[in-house]
Amino acid sequence: MFFSIIIPLYNRPQEIAELLATLILQTYKQFEVLVIEDGSVDRAEDIVKGYENRLNIHYFEKANEGQGFTRNFGFERAKGDYFVIFDSDCLIPADYLQIVNDSLGKNWLDAYGGPDGAHESFTPLQKAISYSMTSPFTTGGIRGGKKGIGQFHPRSFNMGVSRAVWEKAGGFIITRLGEDIEYSIRIHSLGYKIGLIPEAVVYHKRRTDFLKFYKQIHFFGRARINIYKFFPSQLKLVHFFPAFATLAMLFTIIANVAQWPIALLCNIMLAIYIMLIFFHSWMKNKSAKIAFLSIIAAFTQLIAYGLGFMQDFWKRVVLKSS
Repeated sequence: MFFSIIIPLYNRPQEIAELLATLILQTYKQFEVLVIEDGSVDRAEDIVKGYENRLNIHYFEKANEGQGFTRNFGFERAKGDYFVIFDSDCLIPADYLQIVNDSLGKNWLDAYGGPDGAHESFTPLQKAISYSMTSPFTTGGIRGGKKGIGQFHPRSFNMGVSRAVWEKAGGFIITRLGEDIEYSIRIHSLGYKIGLIPEAVVYHKRRTDFLKFYKQIHFFGRARINIYKFFPSQLKLVHFFPAFATLAMLFTIIANVAQWPIALLCNIMLAIYIMLIFFHSWMKNKSAKIAFLSIIAAFTQLIAYGLGFMQDFWKRVVLKSS
């Protein structure tokens, strides 16, 4: 099978250099790489050209439209039997394409997704954020885990679709705010087989500070409401949990300030939650520092997602504004 790897890029030349360095090491060689510069000011053309003798690589430039439509640009120019989508801030294990090729040969999937992990080179903060993004105490294990909640929707940091799917379903119809989830749901609705390839892990870099992480997750919370506008049935109770958690934390603060009797119970529950995160992260990462940072990351994630979700729920669902 011949793969077309499609990578949208926006003002991140150093990231694409690190990603391409991992693609050189792929044990499976039947692939091309398409790097699409999405209206960047800080362009990566010279970096990409430096890989022309080591990879079957193609570099394109276009006006800025966002990652969804930039991937469509790549789909239209790809030559592969199967399209693989990566974010530019990923590192790819050397056996990734071999794993995908072997898995599709044994159990064909019209589209697939894979998990994200923390590379040993990541900083303690990045590892803490990675823990938060994959922990059952924050996301319910729905981000590329073996046991998910409901229908599995591949995410665009690590996602593949066959050429046949693209020819029938087309590409992304929204360019951001949950574009990958909308695409996955639409592929499902057409009767195609979608699944997780658990071994097809990528190392997805995380934001380098908590403010950037907050902004990213706030955007994710808003994206869930954007998906609701296309597919109302896809808004589940589980998607409200970060909002409930955010309101519960606010209530705990008010209860303590007002010295309500229920404050003691709230404090105990909060302490139990904090200890669960700390010790689970410690066992997983073998580091007390990462475990401590994981507590901050978990609360940042819940509050950011919860506030983004509530903001657009009020604006777009309750008030019905566009």
